[in-house]
Amino acid sequence: MSGRIEEWWRHGRQRSLVEGTVSGSGGQPGCIASALMAARMLRFTTARLLRPRCRRLYHGCSDGAAACSVVGERVTVLTIDGGGIRGIIPGKVLEFLENELQQLDGPEARLADYFNYIAGTSTGGLITAMLAAPGAGGDGRRRPLFAAKEICPFYQEHGPRIFPQRWCKLASTVAAVWGPKYNGRYLRNMVREVLGEMTVGDTLTNVVIPTFDVRLLQPVIFSTYDAKHSPLKNALLSDVCIGTSAAPTYLPAHCFRTHDGAGETREYNLIDGGVAANNPTMVAMTMITEEMIAEEKARLFLAKPPEECGRFLLLSIGTGLASDEGLYTAEKCSRWGTLGWLRHRGMAPIIDIFMAGSSDMVDIHIGVKFQLLHIERNYLRIQEYQDYDPLKATAAAALDEATPENMRNLVGVGERMLEQQVTRVNVETGRYEKVSDEGSNADALIRMARQLSEERTARLQRRMGEVTAASACATGF
Repeated sequence: MSGRIEEWWRHGRQRSLVEGTVSGSGGQPGCIASALMAARMLRFTTARLLRPRCRRLYHGCSDGAAACSVVGERVTVLTIDGGGIRGIIPGKVLEFLENELQQLDGPEARLADYFNYIAGTSTGGLITAMLAAPGAGGDGRRRPLFAAKEICPFYQEHGPRIFPQRWCKLASTVAAVWGPKYNGRYLRNMVREVLGEMTVGDTLTNVVIPTFDVRLLQPVIFSTYDAKHSPLKNALLSDVCIGTSAAPTYLPAHCFRTHDGAGETREYNLIDGGVAANNPTMVAMTMITEEMIAEEKARLFLAKPPEECGRFLLLSIGTGLASDEGLYTAEKCSRWGTLGWLRHRGMAPIIDIFMAGSSDMVDIHIGVKFQLLHIERNYLRIQEYQDYDPLKATAAAALDEATPENMRNLVGVGERMLEQQVTRVNVETGRYEKVSDEGSNADALIRMARQLSEERTARLQRRMGEVTAASACATGF
C-alpha cells in the first residue's frame, strides 16, 4: 500500500520547483518540498477516493456529522510529532490522558487499548513503539511495554547519553561540518535492547511510522498493516525507530535489510522521517483510508467519505515551537553560508524551518478539512503557540539539549501546554487562535478520555455479542 505513496513521491520529484516538489540543490530534500509534501499527499488521497472504482466508507447514519458519530464505529487516531529530546513534551501530555483513562476504566488502562492507530515521526516514532510494543503482563497477557507515565523518565534517563553534552557550541558547529554531531551508538544499542526481536507486525495496535530513504530519495512508511501483508516491510521495530530518529547533522543514517523467507531481500537506507512528514497526521490518515479501501469490507463502503460522518476521532500532539518567531529574518539568512544554515546560536535553522513548515502545513490541511465538514471537535491539536512560548529563544528549543535543567524545563512546557486554551490554526496568518468555548487542552483531553472510554466499551460489548451469537449458532440455539 505505501508503495503507492513511494511511487507517487518519485513521480512528484520530476515536476517543477514552482510546484514545490523539486528538491534543493544536490538532489537533497529541500525545505519547500518538505513543507508542501502534505498538500501533495492530500491531493493524492483525494484523487484515489474520487476514482469511480473506489467505493465510499460507510457510517451508520446519513443525517449529518452531528448525528453520525455512532459510538463504537469511530476510528481513533493518535499522532506524535518529531523533535528529539523534546519528546518529553508529548510524553507529559500522554501521561495526563492515560491517567484520565485509568480513572474511568481502572489502573491497567493503556493508550494502545483505545487508539486504533498510533503514528509517530522521529522521536514520536520512538514513543509510538513504547506505547504499542508488546510486553509481558503480570497475568501473562500481552500488554504495552511502557505506560505513558514512563515516557518522561525514559527520556530523562537515556537522553544525556544519546545526546552527550561534551563540546562547546563553537566546537559542535565545526564538528557538524565534518559529520554527524553524535555517533548514535548508544541510541542503537539501547533501542535494540529494549525492543529486541519485535517487528512492526507484532504491535498491539496499528502503528504508522514515516522514514525517508536517501538512496531512493522517497519516503518509506512502515505500518502494521503493510507488515502483515508484505514480509519485506515487516522490519524489526528497533531498526525502524533508529531510522526514523536519524536526524540529518545530528545522527548517522541507518541501513538494514529485510527478508521474506523466499530468498527476496530489500535494503533500506533511512534518515529521519521528519524531512518528509514531521507531523505524521496526514500520512496516518492516508494510510488508514487506503487500508479501508483495500480491505473492501462491504458494510464499510457506501456513499460518503469517513470525515463527512465524523468517523475519525483524532489527537495530534506537537513537540513545542522550535524557535522564536523573530529568531530568523531574511536580513540574517541572506548572509549565511552552509555553516550558518547548519548552526546559528546553538540552533540548526535548516532543520527548524523544514520541520516547522512540514508540521504546520499538515495541521492547516487537517484543521481546515475538519472545520469545513463541521466536525472540528473531532480533531484536537495540542501544540505551543507564540503568545505562550516558554521555548522562545531558549535551550529548550534545541533538539539535543539533554541537560538535566533543560529536561526539567521540557516537563514544565508539557504541563503548561495542558493549561493553555484549545487553539486552532488560522489559515491566513498561520497563528494558533484560541477557541473560547472549549476550555483548556486539559479540559479537551478529559472530554476525549470519556469518548475513548465509551468507544472501547461499545466495541467490547459488540465483540461479546458476536461471540455469544456465534456460540448460539454452533450449539443450535
